[in-house]
Amino acid sequence: MNDKIAFSTAKAPRPAAAYSQGVRKGGILQVAGQVPVDPETGLVIGETVGEQTRQAMENVQAVLAEAGSGFDDVIMVRVHLTRREDFAEMNAVYEKYVREPFPARTTVFVGLAEGLLVEIDALAVVG
Repeated sequence: MNDKIAFSTAKAPRPAAAYSQGVRKGGILQVAGQVPVDPETGLVIGETVGEQTRQAMENVQAVLAEAGSGFDDVIMVRVHLTRREDFAEMNAVYEKYVREPFPARTTVFVGLAEGLLVEIDALAVVG
């Protein structure tokens, strides 16, 4: 299984540009950065980073599921936050989705589109 396969689900927001929600090649699955957008309405969910983190993680989870995977297969997560002071609140929500052994993670502070406080992507190894 060395073909590159794209995954798409209506349970996560549609890509806003030329990229796939998720791509698998062999046993590697990359989930594109997911923002806190409700896939049904196209609107940003939440005003706090906690609310937005929950929606972003739900979107990541939906793409993982579409590819036959889940957070237990995730080995790396990248979290993009707009404000340093939101780290603890984001982390409290994030911890509800992952369990030991935890994936590796990088958190960076960036500029995101208006109204977005967080974006999250994931790398998984699947069978």
